[in-house]
Amino acid sequence: MPEYNDLIYEVKGHIAIITLNRPKSLNAWYKAMNDELKRVAEHIDCSPDVRVAVITGAGDKSFCSGIDLKKITAGENFITGPDIRDYCDGIRKLRDVFSMYERLAVPVIAAINGYCLGGGLELALACDIRLAVDSAVFSLPEVQLGIIPDLGGCQRLPRAVGIGMAKELIYTGRRIDAAEALRIGLIQHIFAKDKLMEEVMKMAREIAAFNPVVVQAAKRACNVAMSYPLEIGLNFETTTSAYTMKDSQPGSSPFAIK
Repeated sequence: MPEYNDLIYEVKGHIAIITLNRPKSLNAWYKAMNDELKRVAEHIDCSPDVRVAVITGAGDKSFCSGIDLKKITAGENFITGPDIRDYCDGIRKLRDVFSMYERLAVPVIAAINGYCLGGGLELALACDIRLAVDSAVFSLPEVQLGIIPDLGGCQRLPRAVGIGMAKELIYTGRRIDAAEALRIGLIQHIFAKDKLMEEVMKMAREIAAFNPVVVQAAKRACNVAMSYPLEIGLNFETTTSAYTMKDSQPGSSPFAIK
């Protein structure tokens, strides 16, 4: 099992649990953590026994509070060169790590246990399902820092909550609570703090109990729906269904119509 400094990685049954482990910094994100997230995604991709992944934050205050501004102030530079091409390449390398979780074969659940800000929210948006504590706080505050959300926020937030609401949240950088996040569809469920991981693991086990080939095929089909016109998505769905049919047994499900 690979070792990590800023993450905790463990597998329980068929469920991989990734914990952002910088609680004293509210699990603030920076390049070294991003590099470890990349290594974890690569490890899960090579672990056929993993059927579901869960991402959460250490402690009881924060999922991820965004980029670590203290490290930026101290001189840590995410970008390797002086011109616009260097900047774009640097951002792309960081952003593509989040995309790895969106593209993981297995479903990914974000267990949001507190602050979910900036890059933290952009990471959560790359997950398939987002569950949160009732005290969670959400924001993309980048405009307040003189930048835009550039790790996928401007693309994924509109897909999650609609273009108008996404623009409002991005243009203002304002914070919303869990109840508002649930209302607009940013998260799927709210739980009390002491129940979050219990409910997350319950859902993860429910998903993991089904044929992983079929679940992963369904994820691919859903992801296509967010990026392509309806007709292309329908054709992909049909073809994917045909290829996965040999791995399923129609009528064997407890939910099958008798």
